[in-house]
Amino acid sequence: MTAMRKVFTAVAVLALASFSIWGPGARAQTVNTNGTLEITARITPTAARPEPVRQFTFYLLTKSYEEIAKEIGTADKLPTRAEFIDDLKVSRELKDWLKAHDVLDLTMPGLDKVVTADDIVHTPEFLLAYQRSNSGGVTTGLPNPKYTEAEKTEKPERYERQKQEYLVALKKFIVAHPVTMNGIELELDGVNPQNKWVKIQSDHTKRVLRLAPDVAQTKYLAGKGDTDLDGRAVLSGLAAGSYWISTLNLDAAAGDTRLRWDVGVTIRPGQATRIELTNLNATDAHASTP
Repeated sequence: MTAMRKVFTAVAVLALASFSIWGPGARAQTVNTNGTLEITARITPTAARPEPVRQFTFYLLTKSYEEIAKEIGTADKLPTRAEFIDDLKVSRELKDWLKAHDVLDLTMPGLDKVVTADDIVHTPEFLLAYQRSNSGGVTTGLPNPKYTEAEKTEKPERYERQKQEYLVALKKFIVAHPVTMNGIELELDGVNPQNKWVKIQSDHTKRVLRLAPDVAQTKYLAGKGDTDLDGRAVLSGLAAGSYWISTLNLDAAAGDTRLRWDVGVTIRPGQATRIELTNLNATDAHASTP
């Protein structure tokens, strides 16, 4: 047999072998790398039996919903306490006092236990509040200022001298009569920063609550499923990996109990993963945050 014929014969054998393996009727074996998630959700109301969470949508996310909300909250930056105080329309003295004290509510009961006589005479808002709460001649022996605001421009030196004399006398009087500071919080409502601070935080929380479900579904959604009347749902064709089962901050209710879930789960290739959602791995909606 010539060398050329040997080569031809070898090629023919390989072709025949290839046809035998991949020819008509032959099937390539593939490995299924996707997994399935089987969910069972039940809620146990107070002093009652567990009830299925029926016709409720569960979302499978690639990131914890709690972390998604934190991510949005960080992006929607709140001012620091110092930044907030600097932006207030109050005197520099009051700003300094607020930064030095762990107080924002100037109308809280017992403010007179925090404010000193020195604070009164050096902080315009406190001085005015003290004067108003002791006005009308009801406080015996209270020093009265001898200067007038007109003298501030007409006779500035006299104005400043008499003002300082008044403040020195007033401070001595307050130290001797601390009870006269009672009620100054009632005169500080107009400059109280607490309501503004609470509104800033409340608006921030509302924005996070509004944005988090949309971000979760547009950036981190891997699948979703609705439970049947037995509280069961199946999500199939899932790539192997770590996920979180979430209600997107929506409440599932049964009796007097309202729950939310944000539960981690691992999907393994080619396997069915089963998970039970109950009161034990849920968050009480009455006390939860985004």
